[in-house]
Amino acid sequence: MPAYAVECEQFAGLDAQVVGISVDSVFSHIAWQKKDIGLLNYPLCSDFYPHAEVIQKYGLLREGPPLPGISERTIVIVDKSGKIAWLQQYRLDQVPEIDEILEALRKINADAQTPA
Repeated sequence: MPAYAVECEQFAGLDAQVVGISVDSVFSHIAWQKKDIGLLNYPLCSDFYPHAEVIQKYGLLREGPPLPGISERTIVIVDKSGKIAWLQQYRLDQVPEIDEILEALRKINADAQTPA
């Protein structure tokens, strides 16, 4: 997650806003940032109560082992019309490649510029 903070300018240059979301509480987010990863410069939303309501709507709530009740590690790009333009899931131990996400944004922006 800190890597996204470093690349916020690149995301902004592609007309994108980085937003994190997890099922952890706001207090957990604050403690995690203060004690582990450092403060983020983008919003980190809590889907704590009702538990995982937003994450469930995206179909991303992990129900089985090894960690039921958390979200799958997923990058979702929502376009300006509110539709999912790109979605990629990753293993929990895998850090998504920023270049892959930036390339997806470039493609979405190029496709949006192409007349139908």
